[in-house]
Amino acid sequence: AMKELKIVYKELDELKPYENNPRINDNAVDSVMRSIVEVGFMVPLTITADSVIVTGHTRYKAAKKLKIEKIPCIIADDLTDEQVRVFRIIDNKTSELSEWDFEKLKQEFYGLDFDFEAFGFDNLFEEIKEELKNTSQELSVDDYNDGEFECTCPRCGFKFNR
Repeated sequence: AMKELKIVYKELDELKPYENNPRINDNAVDSVMRSIVEVGFMVPLTITADSVIVTGHTRYKAAKKLKIEKIPCIIADDLTDEQVRVFRIIDNKTSELSEWDFEKLKQEFYGLDFDFEAFGFDNLFEEIKEELKNTSQELSVDDYNDGEFECTCPRCGFKFNR
């Protein structure tokens, strides 16, 4: 059976960064800080029994900069040293293997009043703006005449003819 995870709150100065952390994460710290400010600290760190960080170094640095005193942690006290090292590497790698479904992402962006450009989405926004410019070209009278001109409500997806 899968072990139930127990979240404990640890003071930042109890935690020890792993000195051989292979991830260079300084560029991500400000974005993670913004994420914490917007939605809170939603993902616990994983730490060893002696409080060395396994995963979550960037969140740790962001919390430090935000002067948060205690952060949620999961203690991986049932993992061997080898499993800890394996997890530290694969946890960082797996996110790189994912890709975006840009159509779905655009739908998720729709109507949100939030500055995502701080999270490295600036190129995508330029693409979306371009696309919106191209699709909102003036429609000619001919488009209306066949009575088959279908509209889709961008909020709810309801389709109707004009």
